Amino acid sequence: MTHNDYSRLLRRIQELQVRKERVIVAIDGRCGSGKTTLAARLQKDLDCRVFHMDDFFLRPQQRTAERFAQPGENVDHERFLEEVLLPLRSGQPLTYRPFSCAQQQLGAPVTAAPCRLAIVEGAYACHPDLWAYYDLRVFLTVDPETQMQRIEARSGAAKAAQFRDRWIPFEETYFSALDVQARCDMCISG
Repeated sequence: MTHNDYSRLLRRIQELQVRKERVIVAIDGRCGSGKTTLAARLQKDLDCRVFHMDDFFLRPQQRTAERFAQPGENVDHERFLEEVLLPLRSGQPLTYRPFSCAQQQLGAPVTAAPCRLAIVEGAYACHPDLWAYYDLRVFLTVDPETQMQRIEARSGAAKAAQFRDRWIPFEETYFSALDVQARCDMCISG
């Protein structure tokens, strides 16, 4: 991401903050494109709250062939909407339980006070059921070679193969079937 891209994004967010009491920004995009890194940078620079779609992976009992057959259904967007987006939008405190991949179950409750600026980062953040709750939607992209290098560097070769064979195809189906990149307000190369 260039300095100009980041500056342009900051301006867009700050313009929204002038006009709105509460602002919710979605950062969706390809794995390895820098979504989490961008959200952390925004959190540091703008003093905002960050929510991770990774905390809303499907629980084992939700992982059905029927669900996986639909684009964008690889995340518990229903729970994310109820536990995070609706309270954020209405300025209410919220409590959610992040999914633990290691334990394959929901973890301890996390609470958050109302905030003026929230960033939602992760693949599937712009799912159609969540779309209308955001004030700004950002798509991060990355070329396939860089993507795999980053995934292998952070997760190792075995996990990178899982991403290549399973998770990336799920994401790419979601992006193309729902035209996510073209519908977002901004597209940035990570």
